Amino acid sequence: MGPGLDKLFLEAAGRPVVAHTWARFDAAVCVDEIVIVVRDGMQEVFEELARQHGFRKPHRFVLGGKERQDSVWNGLAALSPKTEVVAIQDGARPCTSEALIAATIDAARSTGAAVAAQRVTDTIKESDGDARIVRNVDRSRLWSVQTPQTFRVEVIRRALAAVRERGLIVTDDTAACELIGQSVSLVESATPNIKVTTPADLPYIEWLLRGGER
Repeated sequence: MGPGLDKLFLEAAGRPVVAHTWARFDAAVCVDEIVIVVRDGMQEVFEELARQHGFRKPHRFVLGGKERQDSVWNGLAALSPKTEVVAIQDGARPCTSEALIAATIDAARSTGAAVAAQRVTDTIKESDGDARIVRNVDRSRLWSVQTPQTFRVEVIRRALAAVRERGLIVTDDTAACELIGQSVSLVESATPNIKVTTPADLPYIEWLLRGGER
């Protein structure tokens, strides 16, 4: 997005991006409580967000860590003791449907771990690292993963503990499951579940949030 811009607070369809994301989980019947991992000093900003938009579901704030996996670890430590399943979501992914949240929870409850994903439909090429094609890649078994990434709590705690013990850095939470031999179910996104990454994403997300998909 460029220096000095926090994409979570860019406005889309009359609300900050992160407010849309929070609203999806606040409204989801399958979600009992919300833990939001934030930078130090941002707690009051997020509390004000809850007041402005009338979020009513129990929530608490936790400080983030150096890496994504550290932030997730801190969030897991703040879960209510009886929590069985946790859905981990990107704050910058505001279009996630309640149906998708529920589907990943059901899958994780059954298999231990699940992730929202979409089949890769573009033709995929492998390069030589210097913008020249080396070979064609069979896309029939390729998926792009999204969030929520959803787990039985004991599974993701055990997986991240393995990551921490080995001093590794993983790019997402499902990667940690590979270390403990935990399979992850792919749950196909039936509707667009885009993440705000570049300025070009905002107009499309705004259109979706205003009902464009319908």
